[in-house]
Amino acid sequence: MDYEKLKLENQLCFPLYACSREIIRRYKPFLDEIGLTYTQYIAMMVLWERKQVTVKKMGELLYLDSGTLTPLLKKMEAAGLLRRSRAREDERSVIIELSEKGEKLKDQAVTIPDRMFQCIPVNEEESRDLYRLLYQILGQAGKNIEK
Repeated sequence: MDYEKLKLENQLCFPLYACSREIIRRYKPFLDEIGLTYTQYIAMMVLWERKQVTVKKMGELLYLDSGTLTPLLKKMEAAGLLRRSRAREDERSVIIELSEKGEKLKDQAVTIPDRMFQCIPVNEEESRDLYRLLYQILGQAGKNIEK
C-alpha cells in the first residue's frame, strides 16, 4: 500500500484549505471596519454587482447552500443592508434586493481589494494564474476571469 498518499504534505486539499483560512483571517480587520463578516462581504459583492438576485442564484454564485444563506441573509436584513421578498410569479423563490444602506456600504468597501492585494505575497500575473487555476478546479474555466 502506498501510504505516502496519506501524508498531509502530499495533499492538494490541505494548502487550499489553509490558504483559504489565512486569506479570510487577513480580510477580518478590513471587514471589521465596515461591520461585515467574510461571508456577508461576498454576499454584498453579489448584491453590489446585481442589485437584486434570488437566494438560489446567490447560493450558486457563492457555492453556499440555502441552510447557510438563510440565517446570513436574515441577519443582513435585520442590519438594513438588504430586503428579502417572495417572488410574485413563484412564492417558493425568495428575492434579495440591495437596500440604500447596503449600497452606501459599497463606498466604504471599495478600498478592501487593493488593501488585501498588499497583504498577499503574489504579483498580478501570479494572481491571475492562481485565479484561473482555482476556477478550473471549481469547474468554471469558461467563466470570464480577465480582470
